[in-house]
Amino acid sequence: MQAQKTLREMSAGESLRVQKIGGKGALRQRLLDMGLTKGAQVTVRKVAPLGDPIEVTVRSYELSLRKAEAACIVMA
Repeated sequence: MQAQKTLREMSAGESLRVQKIGGKGALRQRLLDMGLTKGAQVTVRKVAPLGDPIEVTVRSYELSLRKAEAACIVMA
């Protein structure tokens, strides 16, 4: 069994499924609108040298997220 971690903690090349979307209000809704829903497969493509932003592939498209946004997404 894999330990839970956030999208922010994942490394380039790693691929996991979304388990839970945290955050409140507009941030949470924005993440859901971008396709980051429970069960969606997410692959980390690149992480910037200072860790911000993180480029991921979700539902066959590329998405860039800030570290703060990525910390709201629990992966399993």
